[in-house]
Amino acid sequence: MSSNNHAADTNTTVTKPLRRRFSPWSFVPSLYFAEGVPYVVVTGVSMIALKTLGVDNARLTFWTSLLILPWVLKPLWSSILESCGTKRQWIVGMQTLLGVAFGFLALGLQGSSFFWVTLLILFGIAFLSATHDIASDGFYILALHEREQALFVGVRSTFYRLSMISCQGLLVMVAGTLETRTGGNIPLSWGIVFAVLAILFSGLAFYHRFFLAYPELDRVSKLMKGAMPPFKAVFASFFAKQKIGWILAFLLLYRFGEVQLLCLSSPFLLDEVAQGGMGLSTKEIGFVYGVLGITAMLAGGILGGILIAQGGGLKRWIYFFWACINVPDLVYVFMAWAQPKSIYLLWSLIAFEQFGYGLGFSAYMLAMIYIVGKSQWTASHYALCTGFMALGKMIPGMWSGKLQEYLGYTGFFIWVCVCTLFVLPVIRHIPLESHEK
Repeated sequence: MSSNNHAADTNTTVTKPLRRRFSPWSFVPSLYFAEGVPYVVVTGVSMIALKTLGVDNARLTFWTSLLILPWVLKPLWSSILESCGTKRQWIVGMQTLLGVAFGFLALGLQGSSFFWVTLLILFGIAFLSATHDIASDGFYILALHEREQALFVGVRSTFYRLSMISCQGLLVMVAGTLETRTGGNIPLSWGIVFAVLAILFSGLAFYHRFFLAYPELDRVSKLMKGAMPPFKAVFASFFAKQKIGWILAFLLLYRFGEVQLLCLSSPFLLDEVAQGGMGLSTKEIGFVYGVLGITAMLAGGILGGILIAQGGGLKRWIYFFWACINVPDLVYVFMAWAQPKSIYLLWSLIAFEQFGYGLGFSAYMLAMIYIVGKSQWTASHYALCTGFMALGKMIPGMWSGKLQEYLGYTGFFIWVCVCTLFVLPVIRHIPLESHEK
């Protein structure tokens, strides 16, 4: 009897069906909205806030890029989630703690030493968020069949991007409005915004406590319960994958140009025309990203999922998606060179870039799912993939501010476009077929 139970337990990763109480529509959108918010606060919104408080581009890009480190290192503790509690429990717990951390962030901005206090709190948020990512991504793979994964990858990436645009758009717009109404009190304005996020995450934790699915595979194996995390086994099995060198190159280079552009896009729009920027206000940036960007990104993300699910799979479309995420970078070269005065032209260019991002990023996320597959270490392997994705953002981001100061905005954006070409020789070596028969 004991032997049979022991064997059955080791085989649950491949034989047991899914047990789900709710449709993916009830938790995929909210889960990936929650995953995106703290990430963009750490790497994007904090940059805008600090920029409005007078911090220069070089310090902005260096420190906000260094704050990505928890996402790079998260595979080191990802296996703990495999042996301690379910991924569902980790999701709810991390969302609760993130609500508390955003409350501290709202208070931390009010002091005279706001810069270093803010960085310390942001690092804590980054750690909590990285842990939340491990649990969420593993939960997604276990809770959905592979056809559902392909269908919902567009929804998933759309709501992830929606959270990012909502923060960089709508919340930034709110901060700009509050700045005007408080007579230029920037710390208070941003403090109110982060207090809203504290309330939001408390609500998300409560909602997901009741409305996350219950996949059969989301449980701790009897063999692993209470055991030390098998770091060596997790890493060895990941790096034993076929074509692992090409896989790592793909993860690091697919967004090599786009991540550098992302680091400087907000400072570029905020900087005065005399400094080579577009001279927009905080509120105007919020409107461009929060209204136009959301609409364009939603269209691109959903279309990307539909094309992959019904149009012959990812392998057929991968070069098209590469073009979608990278070709729109050219609009920043044009904006930096011409500095167009037409606000309608500016809106159109940014909407075009966001639409392309929505398409191209969907393919990147699904490629990682295909690379990982379903196994005993699904969540840990996916965490390794996203860790390398974060490393591919952190390292270029750390030098991007200094490089922009040396090249100017036009030269920098030309460099960004050159960087988009590096991944092309790598793509054809990546396994992009579904594992499901």
